[in-house]
Amino acid sequence: MAEIEPIIRVRDLVAGYGGRTILDGVSVDVALGRVTCIVGPSGCGKTTLLKCVVGLLRPLSGSVLVAGRELTALDEQALPAALARVGLLFQQGAMLNSISVADNVALPLREHTRLPDPVIAEMVRLKLELVGLSHAAGQLPSELSGGMRKRAALARAMALDPDLLLCDEPSAGLDPQTAAGLDVLILKLRETFRMSVVVVTHELPSIDKIADDVVMLGRGGKLRFAGPLAEARRSADPEVADFFARRTPEAAAGTSSLLDALEGRHA
Repeated sequence: MAEIEPIIRVRDLVAGYGGRTILDGVSVDVALGRVTCIVGPSGCGKTTLLKCVVGLLRPLSGSVLVAGRELTALDEQALPAALARVGLLFQQGAMLNSISVADNVALPLREHTRLPDPVIAEMVRLKLELVGLSHAAGQLPSELSGGMRKRAALARAMALDPDLLLCDEPSAGLDPQTAAGLDVLILKLRETFRMSVVVVTHELPSIDKIADDVVMLGRGGKLRFAGPLAEARRSADPEVADFFARRTPEAAAGTSSLLDALEGRHA
């Protein structure tokens, strides 16, 4: 039986900014048709990895293949076409506040297709209905709650029926109930469109709810774990174990002072 090609294949990836290395030799596969959560402590390179996957950041070295295409070999003109079937949900939604929610969702369709306006309008209607925002089509993003803006941004990310959906901290800034609702919606969209989903998050309840697989980056931008969630929870790696147990390294080593543990967490 032939091996199924991963939707994302990263090899020996080194990336950073201004001479500072953020990701150091990361190699990982993201399985087709599954939900993969990229996790780890703040500053470990989660969003940097996502930026490399969508071509927003060119790596210093290494390779990134998405759906079999080597992104690092593409120029700025060829990259958008290669990523046309990749949806991206930005951390803050990145909606344009000067145009309506419906026009925001229509942007990818107008950019990447030659569909007539009535067809685009119907596709926008269906996507907004899918995320429960039919009533908000004519509103400006600034008129929506935080959770509604995230759902509107998700509708835009789904506009072209992507094979791969990438979400950067989708629960950031949301209350627990709204965040839980967004988790359910992401799973619903995965099942409806039979797509692969990658979610950057540090929220353990979300990871437990949606993850099939986990990619964990550690301090220094090194890969600490890649595999099924159940195996991550059983990992003997101290950084992985501390993350899932919500322990600081100091607490795991027996720190007796709660203040010291808190200071260590925010250092």
